[in-house]
Amino acid sequence: MKSLALSFVTALVLLLGVAPQAHAQFGIKGGVNWAELQGRSGEDASYKTFYHVGILYQAHLIGPLSIQPEVQYSVQGGNLKGAFTDYDSKLHYFTVPVLAKVTVGPIFVEAGPQFGYLVSANQDGKVQISSTNGSASYGQVNQSATDQYKRTEFSLAAGAGLKFSALSIGGRYVAGLNDINDVKTLSGINDPRLKNRVFQLYASLQFGK
Repeated sequence: MKSLALSFVTALVLLLGVAPQAHAQFGIKGGVNWAELQGRSGEDASYKTFYHVGILYQAHLIGPLSIQPEVQYSVQGGNLKGAFTDYDSKLHYFTVPVLAKVTVGPIFVEAGPQFGYLVSANQDGKVQISSTNGSASYGQVNQSATDQYKRTEFSLAAGAGLKFSALSIGGRYVAGLNDINDVKTLSGINDPRLKNRVFQLYASLQFGK
């Protein structure tokens, strides 16, 4: 936990030092996530509603162009349902998107890479709990599943929105690029294509010039 806190503080310091104060705006943001996990063989994915909160720092470069790094706490995951399974996965991440942003009048568009670090994960529902000689056993659980997912994730994010003075509202789509599944103890379900997909709707409040 200490190393996690140190990583968060380091990211925060870097975020605040991106650009000179005279040409940047600090902000806070929060909103809704509609998230799913795609790629599990034999299971259907559906979206679940979660949330995200964070801070941002918009550094104005030239004309309408700026760069906007953020640090967010983002809850993702989704529902997975198969012939014998039906459960929700809730994945808690610290995410750091670094976005190029173009603003024309009140309209802005943004896109860039995002790095995510998994803090914890939980499964709630009917899941496979063991496999012996090719015969699977299923049970109703509400359990930690952190060790079943990779700690790091790389994504691409893109979105658009409107800015009214200090207030902005926007929407964003985040697509995970790497496999995050890290199941090692259960046979038959370790699919290398499990990825995050997240739609975000958010509001932010910015301060500065």
